Amino acid sequence: MRLNTADTGADGSDPDRPMGAEQISAWLRAGRLAARYPEVPGLLADLDATALARAGRLLARLDPDEVARHHPGIPSVTVAITGHGTLAPLVPALTAELARHGLLLRPFSGDFDGYVFDLSDPGSALYAVDPDIALCVLDPAVVFDEVAVPWRPEDVERVLAGKLRLIEWLAERFAAVARGTLVLNTLPLPSLLTSQLTDHRSRARLGAAWREAGAALLRLSAAQESLVTLDLDALVAEGVPATDSRMDLYARMHLSAGLLGRYAREIGHLARDLTGRTKKCLVVDLDGTLWGGVLGDDGREGIEVGESHRGEAFRAFQRTVKQIGSQGVLLAAVSKNDPEPVREVLREHPGMVLREDDFVRVVANWRPKHDNLAELADDLNIGVDSLVFADDSAFERGLVRRELPGVAVVALDGEPALHAERLLADGWFDSRDLTADDRARAARYREELARRDFLDTFDSLEGYLAELDVRVRLEPVTEAQVPRVSQLTLRTNQFNLTTRRLQPADVRALAADPDASVLAIHSADRFGDNGLVGAVFLRRDGSVLHIDNFLLSCRVFSRGIEQACLTAVLRHGAATGAKAVLAPYRPTARNGKVRDFYPRHGFSRVGGGSGDAEETGGTGGTGGTEAAEFRHDLRSIAAPPAHLRLIDGLGGETQ
Repeated sequence: MRLNTADTGADGSDPDRPMGAEQISAWLRAGRLAARYPEVPGLLADLDATALARAGRLLARLDPDEVARHHPGIPSVTVAITGHGTLAPLVPALTAELARHGLLLRPFSGDFDGYVFDLSDPGSALYAVDPDIALCVLDPAVVFDEVAVPWRPEDVERVLAGKLRLIEWLAERFAAVARGTLVLNTLPLPSLLTSQLTDHRSRARLGAAWREAGAALLRLSAAQESLVTLDLDALVAEGVPATDSRMDLYARMHLSAGLLGRYAREIGHLARDLTGRTKKCLVVDLDGTLWGGVLGDDGREGIEVGESHRGEAFRAFQRTVKQIGSQGVLLAAVSKNDPEPVREVLREHPGMVLREDDFVRVVANWRPKHDNLAELADDLNIGVDSLVFADDSAFERGLVRRELPGVAVVALDGEPALHAERLLADGWFDSRDLTADDRARAARYREELARRDFLDTFDSLEGYLAELDVRVRLEPVTEAQVPRVSQLTLRTNQFNLTTRRLQPADVRALAADPDASVLAIHSADRFGDNGLVGAVFLRRDGSVLHIDNFLLSCRVFSRGIEQACLTAVLRHGAATGAKAVLAPYRPTARNGKVRDFYPRHGFSRVGGGSGDAEETGGTGGTGGTEAAEFRHDLRSIAAPPAHLRLIDGLGGETQ
């Protein structure tokens, strides 16, 4: 039986409560918006494009410094905007999109048509703001402003070639000067331009040259790690107008407000990834979500999946979910059903695309779904804010939103043909790069659940660890491992002592620095190879060795790996003449479980700070914990845990 409620809105909320832009406007008028900023993401979650644009204009009136004073832990992202045309609507759109993900925008806008100066001059104001993300927004006019009338396709080809050389040089310049990510985009080709050619052969030549230039821009991102190229053609294909003729001519705004809004949404996804907020696990309902009908009422033969038109729509959604799962996203199902009929459908129904082995966990019972989600996150050793929950029941979605506000909720309804579109709209799992470790993640989490089942067969944790046969290897990072180490700094939140986010170029520079070291942590055990699961960043300053950061994947907590690696680092420091090791801890809302990591392993606190946490909300908050620095005098170094084998690639003792 499906439950619903008559006294909630479509999202399970109270319909009498002021929502969205109206509530934001009320707080702004009352001077309370900065103080209530942590509540803004919930208000923006389900707004349509028009309401979101209005909310963005209101939020853009806020002073970011005022928000930071109220909430110093909210991550801020500095975004520099430059380009060819008028880009004023981009600031409120970006403000709203970052706010949707709990981020605070600090914008910088360059001068009109100032992109060449902004990106070519290391002394420009753009570089002075040290952007996390720099947007070089390109449009068709950047080419056609330099094409004389009358023109032929070969004239456009000549200008395109020159622009590509210029843009490639600017991207190289940015990579050499800045630490952040540069975003380029392909140029949509409006029919207003192609229609000015009266013969189809010339139109075809222009289209080919234009698309070849777009392909060249897309390929640039493969050659430069600090570069991302957005394909605007994919957004235009959704029906978003490329241009608005009046704004194009009267305001020199060469991309439509709608397209700039969709562009801003993609940047919001990128900012979320760069601040370590990419989601890790997709949790789907079953009845009405993966198949039509209610299994308990209709039986295995009566549910809709395959064969009928609606059944094919559910199969299409399953294909989308399976595709997402093939790229490192964990898949789980949580359903109010009896477990055995669910298992029969997943194993035997001929219409199913998804099978039991595609999921790291299938939970079928009659408990509240928010309880099941919290338990699932605990089983996977991830935060509930790493979950995305997709369900067609407004009642269930509303309960999850209320009880677990950190969970991203995807609203599905009775039209399965739109399920995939709604799931993908927010790019919850978007990342800049996909590594081999990502593709192996689901298998490794299944191994982790097998480890937990194995643990249940032991009376003590010590007995379990002794039989687990943990093997740890600590060694200097190699070039091939740089992307994975960078990814760990971006995504690891719980065991991350300083939460310093690093791009591949940053990791590479540290590895090449003669006074610094980047160490990769690998682990394996009787259930399989966990891969590269952590990193340690060291820096030498005379007789002092600094641990600038230490991070470890949540998959391998509580096995002594962190203790073994810390022991190896301390031994390395002593063997190379260090008199002490200093290590900072910077609290965030999600790394509270490691606040005492250094004191538990022989370090003494030597300094403190103001407690400038990076982020708030979610689980594992820091309370009032302050940033601090810890010192180890290297006089007494504990041995690594006896239950594991440490392979010390620093030249120390292998145990």
